[in-house]
Amino acid sequence: MHRLNLVRTTALLTVLAIPIGAAHAQDAIRIGAVLSMTGPAGYSGDPQAKTLNAEVKALNDSGGLLGRQIELVIYDDAADASTARTFATRLVEDDGIVAVIGGSLTGTTMAIMPVVEEAELPQISLAGALQIVEPVRPYVFKTPHTDRMACQKIFIDMQANGISGVGLISGTDGFGASMRQQCIDVAADYDITIVADENYGPNDIDMTPQLNRIKNTAGLDAVLNPGLGTGPVTVTRNFRQLAINVPLYHGHGVTTQSFVDLVGEAGDGVRMPAPALLVPDQLPDGSPQKDVVDAYVARYTSVYNEPVSAFGGYAHDALLILTSAIAAAGSTEPSSIRDAMEATTGVVGVTGEFNMTVEDHMGLDPSAFIMVEIRDGKWLIVDTPAQ
Repeated sequence: MHRLNLVRTTALLTVLAIPIGAAHAQDAIRIGAVLSMTGPAGYSGDPQAKTLNAEVKALNDSGGLLGRQIELVIYDDAADASTARTFATRLVEDDGIVAVIGGSLTGTTMAIMPVVEEAELPQISLAGALQIVEPVRPYVFKTPHTDRMACQKIFIDMQANGISGVGLISGTDGFGASMRQQCIDVAADYDITIVADENYGPNDIDMTPQLNRIKNTAGLDAVLNPGLGTGPVTVTRNFRQLAINVPLYHGHGVTTQSFVDLVGEAGDGVRMPAPALLVPDQLPDGSPQKDVVDAYVARYTSVYNEPVSAFGGYAHDALLILTSAIAAAGSTEPSSIRDAMEATTGVVGVTGEFNMTVEDHMGLDPSAFIMVEIRDGKWLIVDTPAQ
């Protein structure tokens, strides 16, 4: 496990007209993060940590916040919920942080949640499950689209393509199980019938038995795989090996270039909902997200020389919402930050435009998703953000 601290810079210009002398006299604003940087979810936590470091450095280089520098305290939970809770406790009790970003996963998020709620510190999760923000908890927020929204976006696309009978094959991890249930809950709203319902475990390396059962199900028009990590890669390869002659959809948990590279030719034609960040070159000039997406992509790729991912984008937006709230509150008092976060309106991130309320601690709707398809190893928009 690792602890990363961003190297402090000396830029002390002000964004809110606080005298430079006063800025020198104040301590840095400390923001904590607990992320799955290594282990089975390193594909999500690693770009999130990199994003936070790059974005905080850019903020500090341009003057910091409230006349003060920002300091990150990041811990790696290696995708273990117990470890995440331990590090959250350390952040609260020892590190003097004003807010927590994380976890990367639903399970680690839920482990962190009681710690920050008891301490009354704002938490911004980078995980997808609806249960993180429903029911609403006073100090808990999130930036990724929910799994329910992903189901809705997928079913809208299926409706438009005359699909009504869907076979599910879901991961038993927290994300897969949660999205499976959300898809079942909303299917009837889109005249979708779940004709098969299979699952696989995190260590399974062959899904052909489950896919064969789905293939032989009457009324099958498409297959949908809610899942994270390597499971969807195996599902995609096995799906092609079995020559299942219906469309294959995935959830938004595999919107990375590494997924495209791993599935190779088997990925051609696979569809999934994704943020605009995934296809920056295909966004129209009139898109409200284009400038912020272009800026993030340019900064991240110049620092790390690797493609961006939706997971890093969630961290970008979490920091954007948090620093915007601190600026709006003019304070680092956690309760004031929380109140300002709940009043977030019109904050355009790489994931969508955030409009939060007392009843909504995420602030996105399904229109923040774009439906994309893999073609020849690349992502292609098959609808528009406004659909």
